[in-house]
Amino acid sequence: LLDRRIKTLDYVIISHFDEDHVGGILTVMQELKVKKAIIARQFENSNNYKKFIKLAQEKKIKVIVVEAGDVINIEKDIKLKVLWPDSKNKINENVLNNNSLVCKLEYKNFSIMLTGDIEEIAENAILNKYKNNAKILNANILKVAHHGSKTSTNINFLNAVNPKYALIGVGKNNKFGHPSKETIKKLNDLNVKIYRTDEFGEITINVNKRVEISTY
Repeated sequence: LLDRRIKTLDYVIISHFDEDHVGGILTVMQELKVKKAIIARQFENSNNYKKFIKLAQEKKIKVIVVEAGDVINIEKDIKLKVLWPDSKNKINENVLNNNSLVCKLEYKNFSIMLTGDIEEIAENAILNKYKNNAKILNANILKVAHHGSKTSTNINFLNAVNPKYALIGVGKNNKFGHPSKETIKKLNDLNVKIYRTDEFGEITINVNKRVEISTY
């Protein structure tokens, strides 16, 4: 961010409070000017959540707590639709991952689905919740859940989103074997173009009249 001379952020979105999803953003909040932070309603307290709240208070960052059904209007033509978690349908199995913030960012005809670390149990709950309005799950780009783990990206969820592009945030030579061969095969079978941070480094998406994706 500093390399791009960005010193102020209007919003940060935190999917959940596992170390690999929040560790870096706490440093960003400490060092840069962050105006607002969007988080999901929490069903489990964690040390990272406590650190986040303390830092937000110290830095006077407005915390927006959301759950399924909420919509945040970022600015004209840009909105964030919150699809998950759902306090009436909390998942007790792997609480932090499966109650990750899942939201769809929409700009005119473009949309990207952001999925945190949800696993198949949460994907199925989301499919069930929106079964009468399945179009809400369609998106041009899917941020693949849980670093491409085999426990996520079930074929029904993938078909519902029906993305043209998939982004996988994953460390090179990671000890978990992410992304899984099964997930990559599913994406390839549906002709989804895959961008992975372990192979491409930083990924930038520009949206104007069309979607342009560039890599480091």
